[in-house]
Amino acid sequence: MSIEIRVISQRPPGGRCTLYAGYADALVHHFAASAELVISQTRDAHGDGFPSLWLNGAAVQPDDGVILMPADILAVLAAHNLSEEAVMGLAEELEVPLERMLEAAG
Repeated sequence: MSIEIRVISQRPPGGRCTLYAGYADALVHHFAASAELVISQTRDAHGDGFPSLWLNGAAVQPDDGVILMPADILAVLAAHNLSEEAVMGLAEELEVPLERMLEAAG
C-alpha cells in the first residue's frame, strides 16, 4: 500500500510543527514514501492549517485533542488495514521525534 503524507506547518516551524515534520520523516523512512510540506499562515490544528499531519488525505486527530502521539498515527494506519508486519518497528521510529521535542523543552 502506498501512503500519502502531508505536513502543514508555519514558518518558522514551532514545537508541534517540528514534531509533526519529524513524524513525517519517520513515516517516509519506514514506508519508503514521500511527503509534502505545506507552509500555511492559518492556525487550524489538526485541520486545514498548522500544525497538522495528514495521512492519505485526512488530518490525523489526536486522542487527547491537543498533540499527536505515535499511538494516534498507528491507529490511523491500522484503520487503513496495514498489516502488523508493515508497521513493525514504526512505533519506535515515531518515538524519536517525540523524545527530541521533549528533550528540547526540558
